[in-house]
Amino acid sequence: MRDHDYWAYIVTNKTNSTLYIGMTNDLERRMAEHRSGEGKGFTQRYSLNRLVWCEHFRDVRDAIACEKTLKGWLRARKDALIAEKNPRWRDLSADWFEQVPNADHGDTFL
Repeated sequence: MRDHDYWAYIVTNKTNSTLYIGMTNDLERRMAEHRSGEGKGFTQRYSLNRLVWCEHFRDVRDAIACEKTLKGWLRARKDALIAEKNPRWRDLSADWFEQVPNADHGDTFL
């Protein structure tokens, strides 16, 4: 039987002012997309590129259910979930990518 990997995750911006909840089968690729600003939309508009929470699943249905559940929660409950596992709200993907200084747009991640 083939192992499957799925992730429910929460990303935010530098000020932790906005949260985005998503689900993916490749968390590293998805974070690279968030960091590079790929795709026009909510995550790009609010610079949501800092991974602050994630949970791994083997069954896609479980990951989707988790994502839907989290989206239904009030902000305070989401904040508490993040703080439980990541009290400093550090970027869990910070060391996944090489940072290259970019004078025009802040740091760029490769």
